[in-house]
Amino acid sequence: MPGNLIHFRRRVRSVKNIQQITRAMKLVAASKLKRAQDRIVAARPYANRMLSVLNSMARRIDPGQHPLLAQRDRERVMLVVVTGDRGLCGSFNSNIIRSAMGFIEDEAANRTLSLTLVGRRGVDWFKTRPWPVRHEFVNIMTRVDHRYAREIGKGIIDYFSASELDAVYLVYNEFKSVVRQDVVLEPLLPIRRLEIEEAEPETDLEVDYIYEQPPREMLDFLLPRHVETQIFRAMLESEAAEHGARMTAMDAATRNAKEMIDKLTLTMNRIRQASITTEIIEIVSGADALEG
Repeated sequence: MPGNLIHFRRRVRSVKNIQQITRAMKLVAASKLKRAQDRIVAARPYANRMLSVLNSMARRIDPGQHPLLAQRDRERVMLVVVTGDRGLCGSFNSNIIRSAMGFIEDEAANRTLSLTLVGRRGVDWFKTRPWPVRHEFVNIMTRVDHRYAREIGKGIIDYFSASELDAVYLVYNEFKSVVRQDVVLEPLLPIRRLEIEEAEPETDLEVDYIYEQPPREMLDFLLPRHVETQIFRAMLESEAAEHGARMTAMDAATRNAKEMIDKLTLTMNRIRQASITTEIIEIVSGADALEG
């Protein structure tokens, strides 16, 4: 019995130590989430508006005026996978990898597929898989910086402009709330063109722009900036979503640790009570034997 008590005391002490760690990680994630959430809220309007404007511009401009607008048969496809650099965030990384694998299974059969991996978890997962990886970026998701998005975008733009790629897709976790992160798979290149609704032939899409500079000169500046902005937005979304997922996971772990401590304490008290009862019975029995 004493041996069992020592064992349970050690287990309770161990679970309490883990509970302190998970509680601290939850608080750290909560503080980081606030900053990340402020950044993504500030970045979304600019990124969304730029996407809308360039989609509209692509509708009016001949795709031959710039290589990033070129519509080609999707024979060579790249998938940019944005994961986290760390674990302990629930299903955050596994959801991204599952979505990426679904895309790969659909695309890899009849097309040449390559990957750009952002985040250590994605790199660790795909390094033992047969698909070629063009670029790896690790340890950049802890604190997202625009220069990383510029570096990632430059490599993608160079491949696409050299006609080594026909289409580029982006998969990442979009931040909705602390308890909800949605996996998003969206095309990055070529720039999508808005379609005119048949029911509204008199829309402003029929009106052309007047360019102060040559269109090619404007596109050379805007389109690479657009690619960088969309990658940067995806990284910010992923950063905020990861902190939210980690906060939720650590909160659940802290509550589970409390329940385990309560169960272990109850079991330990029962063992101790049984031990005391046994000792009392032994004392009474000994006293009765001496009197007899």
